[in-house]
Amino acid sequence: MDIDELIDDVISREGGYSNHPADRGGPTRWGITQAVARADGYAGDMRDFPRERAAALYAQRYWSRPRFDSVAKAAPRIAAELFDTGVNMGPKVATTFLQRALNALNRNARDYPDIAVDGMLGAQTSAALSAFLRIRGDRGETVLLKAIEALQGARYVDLAERRPANEAFLYGWLANRIGEPGG
Repeated sequence: MDIDELIDDVISREGGYSNHPADRGGPTRWGITQAVARADGYAGDMRDFPRERAAALYAQRYWSRPRFDSVAKAAPRIAAELFDTGVNMGPKVATTFLQRALNALNRNARDYPDIAVDGMLGAQTSAALSAFLRIRGDRGETVLLKAIEALQGARYVDLAERRPANEAFLYGWLANRIGEPGG
């Protein structure tokens, strides 16, 4: 999938306007929270937030800025998962999942050195990903994707356990986010 397809998929999954009482994000349209829209300069009612503006925000804030576009060149399914996770949990959280998984899969730093788990996709994370994919091949991307999704799923359960109001979202998170779209 290219970024336009990923964005279309997220927008269709997120739907139109929502203002669920248990959602701390408040009014949301196309999956963009009011806080994100306001930070981008939008002052109108979220019911009227334009789809095109949501798509532009997704491309810039959740694809280019966190450098998931650079991951797509070597591991398109990983990049798609990072994008989707970043939309739902934030790009830094998505990147920490990648970093944690890469560290856990480096066979005690025999394959490549451990990297900082800082949520920033820099040179060390890119080098670790390249080394992992070179050593593990095509199957490696599948295994790394499973590790990222396992971390994501564990976080969803933790969020529901720590804040019971999040139980309203847990089923949907697991049904629509784990295994999508990178898996």
